[in-house]
Amino acid sequence: MAKERSAPGDPARTLELLWREPGQGGPRRGPRQGLTVDAVVHAATELADTGGLDALTMRGVAQRLGVTPMTLYTYVPGKTELLDLMLDAAYLRMPRAGHGDRPWRARVEAVARDNRDLFLRHPWVATLPTTRPPLGPGLMAKYEHELEAFDGLGLDDVEMDAALAFLLGFVQSVARAELDTQAAARAGALSDEEWWAANAPLLAKVFDPGRFPLAARVGSAAGEAHGGVYDPGHAFTFGLRRVLDGLETLIRERAA
Repeated sequence: MAKERSAPGDPARTLELLWREPGQGGPRRGPRQGLTVDAVVHAATELADTGGLDALTMRGVAQRLGVTPMTLYTYVPGKTELLDLMLDAAYLRMPRAGHGDRPWRARVEAVARDNRDLFLRHPWVATLPTTRPPLGPGLMAKYEHELEAFDGLGLDDVEMDAALAFLLGFVQSVARAELDTQAAARAGALSDEEWWAANAPLLAKVFDPGRFPLAARVGSAAGEAHGGVYDPGHAFTFGLRRVLDGLETLIRERAA
């Protein structure tokens, strides 16, 4: 279970900070230190991008900004509220080019790829549970833009919301697997190819292809095609096509 979670903090204070006017965000009490909430969020995001959520502490953010932790608390009540601000800021920075008159599959695919880029740019976002997401301007702009990709397809409002959640759930799942693969590669001394070369002789001694014929055949074919156990790019492309195919079936049913 994830240790960090979005939106468990003070909801009133969080909403006040999320919807602050540009340029606002000075300390509520104590001497002004020349900081803003935006500067705190930016520093915290950089810290999480490089070290993950385990590296994100109020003390670490304060050190990055050259202030004391107590000073930091005059801008943001605590870590949980800070996570909401970070997440909403990341959503706000996402590209949102108009969908135009592109076919619906192209629009939905663009939404999927934008979210995959978000997870790879900010890996901590992919691991942060958001069952109660921050209801800030970034989330609302993201939700509005992504719903527009499904607008006019004959789906009712509940189906549009469910279709978007289905798409984003797939993207997040694949992104987590891709990030895990990257983390394993950084932590290990051997690449996938080197690992398999080192372990293939042992596997050949204990593995009986006659007992597991499908595993032997399919595993060999997939390993050769991907150059390893797992290809994140292939998993994303293949899965996204299946998601789109499933949504197309629903859209045709509604049109009929």
